[in-house]
Amino acid sequence: MSDSAEVTSKRNAEVVRRYLHVFETQQVADLKELVAEDVLVHGAGRHGQGRHHPEGAALTPGLSHCRVQVDDLFAAGDRVTVAFKLTYTHDRSGRDLTMTGIKSYRLRDGRIVEFWGETDLYGLLRQAGLVPEQIPPL
Repeated sequence: MSDSAEVTSKRNAEVVRRYLHVFETQQVADLKELVAEDVLVHGAGRHGQGRHHPEGAALTPGLSHCRVQVDDLFAAGDRVTVAFKLTYTHDRSGRDLTMTGIKSYRLRDGRIVEFWGETDLYGLLRQAGLVPEQIPPL
């Protein structure tokens, strides 16, 4: 990898780390610097556009005090892929709930312009007691 490609990869990895930190701070105003206004978002079988998608995800009602653990991060050029675990405090019960996920980001000029990913929402809902431990057979 050339020096300039390595510098770009490191810079983009830092942008994604700062993006994930917003989930801890809930300072969604910081997203203006990190995420393009017209960012493309893909996941859970849906596709959307606009910074309001990650803003809403960072301010999930009923969940607070998010802690982000980066389990793996790979940056190459304009792409950064992260495996992570989010641990939230469930406001109603006070218990910690965890959600794992993998996201892949594409960046341009130091901003996230597109991302794809999946999170274990079912696992989070199961921990909160909102869905059964096992899905009954049909």
